[in-house]
Amino acid sequence: MRRDLLPTAVLAIAAILAGWLGWSGDLLLLPASCAFALIWSKAQNRLAVLIVSAGYFLTASRGLLHGVQHFYSTDVWSGLIFWLAASVSFVLVHLAAWSKRQAWRPLGFLVAMLLMVIPPFGITGWAHPLTASGVLFPGWGWWGLAAMTAGLMGLATRMGPAVAVALAGFWLWSAAIWTDPKVPLPWRGVELEMGSSLGRDASLGRQRDLIATVHSAASQGASLIVLPESALGFWTPTLSTLWRESLQGSAVTVIAGAAALDPAGYDNVLLMIDGGGSDILYRARMPVPVSMWRPWGPWFGEQGGARAHFFSNPVVEVGGRRVAPLICYEQLLVWPVLQSMLAGADIIVAVGNGWWTAGSSIVEIQRANMIAWASLFGTPLVISFNS
Repeated sequence: MRRDLLPTAVLAIAAILAGWLGWSGDLLLLPASCAFALIWSKAQNRLAVLIVSAGYFLTASRGLLHGVQHFYSTDVWSGLIFWLAASVSFVLVHLAAWSKRQAWRPLGFLVAMLLMVIPPFGITGWAHPLTASGVLFPGWGWWGLAAMTAGLMGLATRMGPAVAVALAGFWLWSAAIWTDPKVPLPWRGVELEMGSSLGRDASLGRQRDLIATVHSAASQGASLIVLPESALGFWTPTLSTLWRESLQGSAVTVIAGAAALDPAGYDNVLLMIDGGGSDILYRARMPVPVSMWRPWGPWFGEQGGARAHFFSNPVVEVGGRRVAPLICYEQLLVWPVLQSMLAGADIIVAVGNGWWTAGSSIVEIQRANMIAWASLFGTPLVISFNS
C-alpha cells in the first residue's frame, strides 16, 4: 500500500494543477484540463481514482466556495458543503468508469465524458475537458469535437504521452494564431457594473437608467442590444408599457434578462422588446441548482422555484438569425450549447449576472467557455454580463 502512496500523491498534484490552470479563466489555458484524462488513466486503484478526480474537480470549481458565501452572505461552512456536494457526480462517474484493465480505460473515459455531458449527471458537468475543443481546433466544428473526443480517449491509452505531445502541438499553433470571435453588426452586448442591485432595484429610476443605456448603445450604431441576466427584474405589464413607449419610433430591439412569474413559480427568461411590445424569447433550460432550481421543493411544501426547461427552445429567431441563448449557469455546461448548435444556431448570445462571483474566476471561466465554443463552430458571439 505504501508503495502506491508516492505515485498517487504525484497524480493528485498533477490533477490539481490541471484543474487550477485549465479553469483559471484564461482562455488559452483551457487545454490544460485535458491532462486529467492522462492522469486518470494512470491511477493504479480506485482510491487513487477518487483522489485525482476529486482533486481535479474541486480545484476547477474552487470559485464556488467563495461564490456561495457571497451570494448567501453566510459562513464558510455553507460554501464548503455546496462545493463538496457539487463534486459528487463527477467523482462517482469517473470512479465507476475506471477499470483495472488498462485496455478498457479509453472506453471508460468516453463513457464518463458522455455521462457528464447530459442530464442528470450533466447538471453538474462543469470543468469538462471537451470545452477545450475550440482552443485546439478552432473552426473545425463537429469534426473538432470528434477530434477532441478521440484525443481524450487517446490520452487514456498506453500511448497517452505521445497523444499529449500531438495535442500540445495543436495548442501551440492555435495560441500563435488566435483571434476571438467577432460581435456581429448590428448587435451590441452591454456590460454593466451594478452589483447585486441589478434585478432587485425595482424603482422607476433604475429602469430609466437602463433605457438610457440602451439609447446610448443605439446612438453608436447598434440596433440589437443585449442586457444581462435579470436586468429587468420581475417582468410586469407596467414595465412592458414603459419599455415599449421608450422604444417607439426607433428601430431598436432589446434582448434582456428578467423573471417571468406565475402562481407555481417562475422562469428565468430573455425578453425581446421593441416599439411594438414585448415577448418571452427564451426560457432557461438549466437555472442554477439550489439557489434557483429546486425540484425537491414540492416534496417539502415549498413553492416558487425556477423551472428547468432542459431540452426546450435551443434556438430562437431574432432579426433573421438563429440564436443560441445561454443564461449564466448554462455557460458552464456542455449539453445546452451542443444542443443549440445541433439545432442550427448561427450566433451565440450569452448573458449573466455575476455580481456574487466577485473575487473568484467564475465569470472569466464562463467567458472563456463561450469564446471556446463559438470559436469551435466559427460562430459570432455576443456577451452581456453584470458584475
